[in-house]
Amino acid sequence: MSVRILALVGSLRTGSHNRQLAEAAAKHAPAGVDVELFEGLADVPFYNEDIDVEGGVPAAAAHLRQVAGGADAFLLFSPEYNGTMPAVLKNAIDWLSRPYGAGALSGKPVAVVGTAFGQYGGVWAQDEARKAAGIAGGAVIEDAKLSIPGSLTRFAETHPADDTEVATALTEVVARLTEQATPAAA
Repeated sequence: MSVRILALVGSLRTGSHNRQLAEAAAKHAPAGVDVELFEGLADVPFYNEDIDVEGGVPAAAAHLRQVAGGADAFLLFSPEYNGTMPAVLKNAIDWLSRPYGAGALSGKPVAVVGTAFGQYGGVWAQDEARKAAGIAGGAVIEDAKLSIPGSLTRFAETHPADDTEVATALTEVVARLTEQATPAAA
């Protein structure tokens, strides 16, 4: 039975280096591990408890919850926007934290990685994403980290999947996440 890891990318930009990093994680995932990139975070409305009611949950949010509910683990990719995580990633975590105590993140392993232009690779944003995912009920794996600085120059001509050092480090994060995951019954 394969382990299903859902990748949520905090950048909506075409050509995003964090999306490329997620693609690299999917490409280099070991046998028996499926890393699925979630498409559609841009369509999920900002979390609002008034619309999070039975029969009224927006379709995009319901779809996110459905896909996330079938995941065994989560791999979050966060760039750094003004020293913190992007709103789109925080919004996804908020939707997945509900219903309280039984959200799609509850008890499932979560790792956070990313790349940013700055010299620290987005560590502040990634720390904030870990904090939010943990408060939302995810089992954050604190020792599964990867922050890649200088994204604009490092990935100017090389896709992260073709960067040996990055591919190796990503494979280690995915392996650590997989160790903690329990495949859902099919």
